[in-house]
Amino acid sequence: MTEFTSNRRAALAWLGCGVAIPILAACGSEPAQAQSFRVSFSEAEWRSRLTPAQFYVLREEGTERAFTSPLDDEKREGTFQCAGCGNAVYHSQQKFDSGTGWPSFWRAIDNGAVGYSTDRKLGYTRQEVHCANCGGHLGHVFDDGPRPTGKRHCINGVAMNFRPA
Repeated sequence: MTEFTSNRRAALAWLGCGVAIPILAACGSEPAQAQSFRVSFSEAEWRSRLTPAQFYVLREEGTERAFTSPLDDEKREGTFQCAGCGNAVYHSQQKFDSGTGWPSFWRAIDNGAVGYSTDRKLGYTRQEVHCANCGGHLGHVFDDGPRPTGKRHCINGVAMNFRPA
């Protein structure tokens, strides 16, 4: 009976750690909305300007379901703009098909178009990307993209509008 009690206690301890680590890790998140941005509205104004899906992604840092955005299949020459403020954030020349179901880019349109923050909400560290003008959540950046950067900006399509060239 003593061996069973020991194993049970060890299993419960590991289970407790598995639950606690993601919760503690999330405490270190740095939301983009805590900063000051050039374009700023009240929550009510954002809700009136955006669709419910856009508000969820841009203002509440949500994620759209994979393979649901028509922008994932967009092949025309043009510019992808933040749906919240119209800021040009990506260009079609940097877009590639990552097979993930979200529009993917190997870099932003220029260095000042987007900003970055640390996201630990899922229990591990990710690099969040947001619009530099309004702070709207766009997606995340991963280190499995193509050359020359090796980066994959995995962007929610609902967070952008496409403007053909």
